[in-house]
Amino acid sequence: MAEDPAEVAVGAVTLVVAVGFFVYAAQLTGLGQGGAGAYPLTASFASAEGVGPGTDVRLAGIRVGTVTGMELNRDTFRADMAFSIAGDVDVPEDSAVAIASEGLLGGTFVEILPGASPFALEPGAEFAETQGARSLLGLLADLITGD
Repeated sequence: MAEDPAEVAVGAVTLVVAVGFFVYAAQLTGLGQGGAGAYPLTASFASAEGVGPGTDVRLAGIRVGTVTGMELNRDTFRADMAFSIAGDVDVPEDSAVAIASEGLLGGTFVEILPGASPFALEPGAEFAETQGARSLLGLLADLITGD
């Protein structure tokens, strides 16, 4: 079998493009997060609707980590969530964490609401204050009833 140089070149370009897409997808989904310098934090939510592993964790609108795991706590019936936070981000120990929406049709993300403490959360620490996801129907009901 004779190999045509044009076919070899097209095959090589295809392989390079496929690797590029894989690297892009890994960065987009946070697959590369949790490596050197990242540290874990946890939180427990009454409702974690719309959030799953790979969801962005943001501080002041900037992505600083990802959700790495979720499970149902069978004792408290709450959603226990684990995060991986970039090592160069010190989260104050009195910070809160909330599940936020990007808009009516947008996705959800986890938002860190920083506190004022001069001390940072240690790796593996748990956020004391959390705010779970709010459904659109719940928000509309609150608006109608005035709560």
